Amino acid sequence: MNQQSKRSYETIFIVNATLDDAQIEHLIEKLKEFLVKQGSDIQSVESWGRKRLAYSIQKKNNGFYVLCEFSAGPEIGAKLERYYALEENVIRFLIVQLTDKALRARREKAAAETETPGDEPAKPLPKTTPPAADNADGENNAA
Repeated sequence: MNQQSKRSYETIFIVNATLDDAQIEHLIEKLKEFLVKQGSDIQSVESWGRKRLAYSIQKKNNGFYVLCEFSAGPEIGAKLERYYALEENVIRFLIVQLTDKALRARREKAAAETETPGDEPAKPLPKTTPPAADNADGENNAA
């Protein structure tokens, strides 16, 4: 598969949080191996950790979140969806194809973040109290 036909994707999936850390890492490694076998180039994998779910999924209230960015051919969506469906410890997933606009915004954000560490941090403004409002008679109406 040539580089031109590859598209950028992002997938986030929630793993059953009752698994121990070694089992979760093994599951993440299996996903990486699957993507590489399918001809994908993995850019990054971020483990967000255990978090409470907004609502119960399969009678579970907590999940371990993992985000993966990769580039692959257009057929990867259906294959990855089947992989997640067969993996019993993945309780929810989302696969998104990144648009050129989203990729451009990420590059600009990354460039801005690399420039700011060299700059001096902004100095905080001094605290000032607003002057008391005087009425037309010159008397101060403090409550």
